[in-house]
Amino acid sequence: MPKVLRERYARRLPVSLGELAGPAQGTVQLPLHVAWSGLTRFDLDRPRSRMSMYRTVLAEGQQEDLITLLNRDLLVARWPVLRTLISRAIRDVWEAAFPELAAAPVAAA
Repeated sequence: MPKVLRERYARRLPVSLGELAGPAQGTVQLPLHVAWSGLTRFDLDRPRSRMSMYRTVLAEGQQEDLITLLNRDLLVARWPVLRTLISRAIRDVWEAAFPELAAAPVAAA
């Protein structure tokens, strides 16, 4: 994995997963700087929509976006599936910073 890419994602990480205080349900409208094309509105009560939003926020969000848009419990519970949908760079950075993600049990979708 290119060092520059790894550093870019690492700089955006929250200090802890406990900082992730985003909504666990309902509809979320992503800001333009996170989702500038395609879908910008996501229904967290629909698994596919939720996964799509999390993929977008993990890839494009800045630290404040991660904290305000991602929910700690949802991220941990869905990580076993989500980790297969994101880039290796993002997955490696998050799992290195938060070993509890790598150890998360497989969750039902």
